[in-house]
Amino acid sequence: MEKINIGVVIVAGGSGTRIGGSIPKQFCVVGGEPLLVRIINTFSEALPAAEVVVVLPASHIEFWKNLAARFEVAPHRCVAGGSERFHSVKAGIEALSEDTGLIAIQDGARALTSKKVIIRAVQTAIESGSAIPVVTPVDSFRVATGEESHPIDRSTLRIVQTPQIFRAEMLHKAYQTEYQPSFTDDASVVEYSGERVTLCEGERSNIKITNIEDMAIAEALLAQRDGDIQI
Repeated sequence: MEKINIGVVIVAGGSGTRIGGSIPKQFCVVGGEPLLVRIINTFSEALPAAEVVVVLPASHIEFWKNLAARFEVAPHRCVAGGSERFHSVKAGIEALSEDTGLIAIQDGARALTSKKVIIRAVQTAIESGSAIPVVTPVDSFRVATGEESHPIDRSTLRIVQTPQIFRAEMLHKAYQTEYQPSFTDDASVVEYSGERVTLCEGERSNIKITNIEDMAIAEALLAQRDGDIQI
């Protein structure tokens, strides 16, 4: 098989104000490591040859470099993000090497993404051109319009996760468009450009850490994972 150079863009441009505290959530410690350290190292272990770019607010880059120096962190580069996630992703993919064949976009709030999910998504993207990890919801849902609401068939719904992986040319082309408020993730940007995306199996433990309750859940999941076998 022809070697494919993989680039990883970790988007950690948010302020993380909903989690409380004095620092953004991507720098908070879970399981003895800052979330961002855990993400970088997981991708480095799953994809040892991958180029890793971390997108941060310009005002946080120096803080991150000082924090990262206190931990064992895999090689990576930092670039400044933009006003919206769309602009931060664009800055990250433009910072990757020109010979990159696949690009993985990872949310900086998903510190529990496993190597198994990463490898599965890469394999799907190699075969199909894209890979969007999803899980089927277990809750019931209702659509609310004003004071009215009605149930919706949850079997048709999927919870979308990251990493979302695409052929590099597909992603670069998609991000040549102008920002639209309807862009909720990279898949929506790619679909707006006229491309179809492929879903793959995610993991329920691949949670997005948004508030203080999520931090407690992450700690519990990591404690449970201690005995897991290596991939």
